[in-house]
Amino acid sequence: MQRRRLILGLLALPAWRAVAAPVSFAPVLPGRRLSFPLDHGAHPDFRTEWWYVTGWLSLPDGAPLGFQTTFFRVRTGVGEDSPSAFAPRQLILAHAAIADPRLKRLRHDERSARAGFGRAGFETGRSGVWVGDWRFAQVGDAYRAEVNAADFAYALDCAPDGPPLLNGVAGFSAKAADPRHASHYYSRPQLRVSGTVTLDGRQEAVTGRAWLDHEWSSEVMPEGAQGWDWIGVNLDDGSALMAFRMRGGDGRSVWSAATVRSAGGAAQVLPPEAVAFVPLREWRSPRTGIRYPVEWRVQVGARVFVLQPLFDDQELDSRRSTGAVYWEGAVRVQEAGREAGRGYLEMTGYGERIRVG
Repeated sequence: MQRRRLILGLLALPAWRAVAAPVSFAPVLPGRRLSFPLDHGAHPDFRTEWWYVTGWLSLPDGAPLGFQTTFFRVRTGVGEDSPSAFAPRQLILAHAAIADPRLKRLRHDERSARAGFGRAGFETGRSGVWVGDWRFAQVGDAYRAEVNAADFAYALDCAPDGPPLLNGVAGFSAKAADPRHASHYYSRPQLRVSGTVTLDGRQEAVTGRAWLDHEWSSEVMPEGAQGWDWIGVNLDDGSALMAFRMRGGDGRSVWSAATVRSAGGAAQVLPPEAVAFVPLREWRSPRTGIRYPVEWRVQVGARVFVLQPLFDDQELDSRRSTGAVYWEGAVRVQEAGREAGRGYLEMTGYGERIRVG
């Protein structure tokens, strides 16, 4: 989904533009059928791509943690005709975070490097992307995320409960009325997670549930869009919900969509008029001064969900890699006054407009 195109702000910098020759990026086309396992892998002809895993974990004493692993691949358009192995044709960037309610803030870190020389890279034909000793890889039909950061680490195995969930029309996910603004997009909800988390030098076993998004595209953000709001929710009955909206500078929706998967595996795609995001409560970051709506009412068709954060301060400052500050956090989900599931909420563009090239 277009929310992760914040990384293309790198390409807007004059230093990049000065050396980048015109490049033809692969287009996202309606009617293209996603094919697995091929489409689990990288699509280096497209401008940008991401593998994005979020979820809830339980420590042995039952205490909850949230976690995020995001790997971005960017085709820069720089040095594509150069014979030099040092030309930064493809960049790999990564964000990782632990939402720890005992701290009431995120532990987070970031990495970035040009692909090549063993420092960073990606695979085609199956999921596999890495920066240094950070890695997200497919093992059979399951996944493994490994991160070693300054004040936390984790090694998590994530097993899907069924085939990929195709968002939009068979994986063609529109972001505006103009079909040029679209991505190829699928999810793997209800991932069963097991592994270890290391906090303050202490390693503990964890279990939980997670959500994977894999998305690739070449287009910029639609005109008039300031940012986006997105949720991926694993519901307690085994069903799943993805919903997003592109948001204008006045806070109104300029485009929305949702996919609902039943516990039996059947999927329903909802159009913009069937999806509504209504903010309920704001939180102001003491570091950046940005105000984020951290509680929401989200209507998807006839169903209404209320989102409440694990804690308010889940702001992630990635200005050392992607140049963006955004809110990415674990949320509890209520329906009809009762907890119905858990997931993640992402909000961008509440400070500066997201730059996308």
